[in-house]
Amino acid sequence: MAVTTPNSTFPPADTQAALTTGQNRLRALLPTLTDEALRAPSALPGWTRGHVLTHIEGVGLALARQARYALRGAQVDLYDGGRPARDAAIEAGHGRPAAQLSSALEEALDEIEASWSAVEPTDWTRPVRHRDGTLETAAQAWWRELEIHTADALLGPTPRDWTLPFCAHLITYLSPRLPHGHRVTLTATDNDDSWTFGEGRPVTVTGPAADLAAWLAGRHPSTPLTGDPIPPLSEWP
Repeated sequence: MAVTTPNSTFPPADTQAALTTGQNRLRALLPTLTDEALRAPSALPGWTRGHVLTHIEGVGLALARQARYALRGAQVDLYDGGRPARDAAIEAGHGRPAAQLSSALEEALDEIEASWSAVEPTDWTRPVRHRDGTLETAAQAWWRELEIHTADALLGPTPRDWTLPFCAHLITYLSPRLPHGHRVTLTATDNDDSWTFGEGRPVTVTGPAADLAAWLAGRHPSTPLTGDPIPPLSEWP
């Protein structure tokens, strides 16, 4: 696949700083949570805000554990018990009262922040079991989970709050979702970036970088994308 990816790389130290920013953004939402708000729908079909926040808690702790083990020269599965255990924890935790869920998520963020803050510049290439990656790719995975699902919770932040470096990273990471047999050019209207993926029939999609990233992530762009006719990704051949 031919790929042109401007600004898609992000130094690990900058990722570390971006995690702190995102974690602080999420923390700021917790004091205002109510039981009623947690039972309201999220942006994800079938999930309430309580489901989304419980997932953030669980996946954040799981990826932080990847970091702690890697720093000891060891590897561990993302979740004990795999995906079934992850799903069971979300089902068990999403209905907690607001005070209990907020406290648990606050404690999780403390542990998460401590785990990633312990990573030194020479540690980022240490291997982790998650997707046979490294500490760098695990940190990027947490960055994606944190930013995307904070927006999914519908508590204020939206994809339009995503930074341009995050949008560039997400577009590049999610580009394998684009169909084969097309040369897809994504052109951002709010900066000079343009990404081209694949070979075949030319297709151009244009819009703000955050809307392009949201579209690739399966979320609804805040404004309609323009260019060639753009069906949902699930409908592409």
